[in-house]
Amino acid sequence: MNQYSADAHKATHFLHVLETSAFKHPRTILAAILLITLFFAAQIPAVKMYSDFADLLPQEHPYIELHNSIKDSFGGANVIVVGVEVLDGDVFSNEALQKIHRVTMAVDSLTGVNHNLVTSVTHRNSRKVWMTPEGNVNSQSYFDPQGGDLSAAALAKLEKDVVSDPRVYGPLVSPDKSMALIKAQLNEGKLDYEATFNEIQAIRATEAQPGYRIHVTGQPMLVGWAYQYLDQIIEIFLFTAVIMIGLLVFYFRKLYGVLVPLAAVLVSTIWGIGIISLFGYNIDPLGMVIPFLISARAMSHGIQIVERYYAEINELDEATPDGKDHHQLAARTTFENLFRPGSLGVVSDAIGLLLIAVGSIPLNTKLAHYASLWALSIIITVLLAVPLLLSVLPRPRNTRIKHNLFRHVGFVCADLVSDTQSARRALWLGGLLLCGGFYASSLVVIGESEPGSPILYQDHDYNLSSSAINNSFPGSEELYIIAETDSKGGIKRPEVLAALADLERHMLTDPDVGGAKGIPDLVMQVNRLLHTNDPRWLQIPDDEQYVGGLMFTYMMSNPIPGALNEFVDTDERIANLVFYYKDHQGETIRRAIYMVKEWIAAHGDEVEGLSIRLAGGTIGVTAAMNEAAYETNLWVLPLVFILIFVFVALFYSSIISGVMMFMAMLFATTLTYAYMGVMGMGININTVPIIAVGVGVGIDYSIYMMDRIRSEMVRSHNINIAVRQAVRTTGLAVSFTAITLISGIVMWVLLSDLRFQADAALLLIVMVVLNGLAAMLLVPSWILVFKPAFICQSYTDEDGIIHAD
Repeated sequence: MNQYSADAHKATHFLHVLETSAFKHPRTILAAILLITLFFAAQIPAVKMYSDFADLLPQEHPYIELHNSIKDSFGGANVIVVGVEVLDGDVFSNEALQKIHRVTMAVDSLTGVNHNLVTSVTHRNSRKVWMTPEGNVNSQSYFDPQGGDLSAAALAKLEKDVVSDPRVYGPLVSPDKSMALIKAQLNEGKLDYEATFNEIQAIRATEAQPGYRIHVTGQPMLVGWAYQYLDQIIEIFLFTAVIMIGLLVFYFRKLYGVLVPLAAVLVSTIWGIGIISLFGYNIDPLGMVIPFLISARAMSHGIQIVERYYAEINELDEATPDGKDHHQLAARTTFENLFRPGSLGVVSDAIGLLLIAVGSIPLNTKLAHYASLWALSIIITVLLAVPLLLSVLPRPRNTRIKHNLFRHVGFVCADLVSDTQSARRALWLGGLLLCGGFYASSLVVIGESEPGSPILYQDHDYNLSSSAINNSFPGSEELYIIAETDSKGGIKRPEVLAALADLERHMLTDPDVGGAKGIPDLVMQVNRLLHTNDPRWLQIPDDEQYVGGLMFTYMMSNPIPGALNEFVDTDERIANLVFYYKDHQGETIRRAIYMVKEWIAAHGDEVEGLSIRLAGGTIGVTAAMNEAAYETNLWVLPLVFILIFVFVALFYSSIISGVMMFMAMLFATTLTYAYMGVMGMGININTVPIIAVGVGVGIDYSIYMMDRIRSEMVRSHNINIAVRQAVRTTGLAVSFTAITLISGIVMWVLLSDLRFQADAALLLIVMVVLNGLAAMLLVPSWILVFKPAFICQSYTDEDGIIHAD
């Protein structure tokens, strides 16, 4: 069969017929797109922008399953920590104690607070326990707000009592006595981050006075700070729009060149937000960079189409100077040349976005669903609609495009890889950079690489508060370890308590552990108290009933109901051990989890009926998020690489084409990880999706370059000429597209007070630049050196479709 005939390529011929039929009814198709756009526009008012803490958690992870089961009884990760710092003196003054009490009562009145899990030195839950001369156990609050000012002697006694209670001195009053903590748990089902944040800021404003500082940290406060920057999103959007329009004016200086890409990005954005609404999803403020990137990607495709449209008109006018109007043919030729590689690029984008859902974090799953469909819609809203629109619009009067800065980029790159020898040098340099990148990538940590929250800058009020609290206390980051027995009252068994005490001692050997709280400590302290405070009785009794009596004595001495709730459940079958850490850096968390697992491996089976479960609290929840991010990273990137490799290889019917794209992705991704290692950025639930998206978006450049070299090879039949011409022409498109993408997200770097958004945008910019360099230099060099057959032996069939047998 004749290889040039349509019958020899039935599949591509069928696709060609579908593509050409679109131009037979352009107005009908554009009208359908307009109707769909109006439908999506009607859905936009239903979209809401907010953060949901549960969306950040990998719900299928065993730590999160434990967190969900204990958060109502022992507390979860939604902890508010308020530190009242006395700058001159200590907390044991009437003025300071009254201030601490007022703040405590205000925190206890927060919307959605769990009143049973509020602790403070002045709260009714913090009590002095003693034995009366008659042998009874009694208790009273350390601070009586109705008792008036205390005398100097009474203040000294209060200080002595607090210092002698390890449940208060250290956890709630700093060792230097300059700061007191108020801790509160919020009920996750009733969370209103913005309302909680505003209430806390009102407390800080009311209690602000010289000589005191009020620090606040905790997950609800962190999310509340993120809400404060919602207005910045509008500001960033407006600046981004101005930059985009400015770029279009600078590049085209023509009405079509400005309005057509803008119309394309507007339609694409309406479709994207409409898709979010149809899914019933919310827009998370922390994930706004990716929608901006998709919009910029839509605009870059629109720019490429319009630029190619002008170039085709000029070529046709020069080839047939008969005065005929060629603009419809130019639009159709532009569509035929760019639709297939453009669609392949869009599919690559969508693959990177869709595979974010591989992890079990609902936030990323939602993002993957709507963002991948939004990206795919570009095929219709831009790659199809823009050429059709250009075909029905009147021919532009001035079609000449003046040379500008972006055109010189392609010329310079073409000179750098102008022959086989220079191409080999470029590949060797790329290989050396790749080796260096592998080493620098080893510096990347799992989780956070520095104290505080990476969402905000280190000098932000939130991180300064976290630093002040952690510098004054053993630690505000809590790790919950759950001990579960197989029978009611099992926690009272002496061998169970002895095992838990041994676990505590093991964990306290970690220098990052500032303290611990658990039922063994309480039992030993009450036992000592009942024996005239003799330190020799600071031990666990060997009788289960006696242990139960000690626990009952403590509970009855406390008039506040639920005195044991922070230690054990009501059936006394489950106990909560709490360990305090100063930060939640990746290394700190890994060591904490490792030490628990180390003890379980050595002693977990020694006590019958006892099991130790990991892990709750802020440390446990963060550990689950880090482990989920690590597992997602292990799966997502290889899957992105494999799927793009398969799609490219099938599209070009060449394994070598897939290998070439694989190497381009490997180069850009490895150097991106190297950048993260050098800059101290960790792999977490926030950075993993950014990298996956960057791979999918960035590979477009290499696909366009490879496709253009193939087209030029069909024309010239000379590999050197084909590469040089492709780099000069497509290099312009790559450079300007990269600038467009960078412009779409750069304002997040310059204006956003949310560090995560700025870092995410900067990471994407790095990936865009690296992928651009790979496309402009490494892909042409590879082709010059290895001369792949699918390019060097390519030809066109009678439909004008390029093939290589």
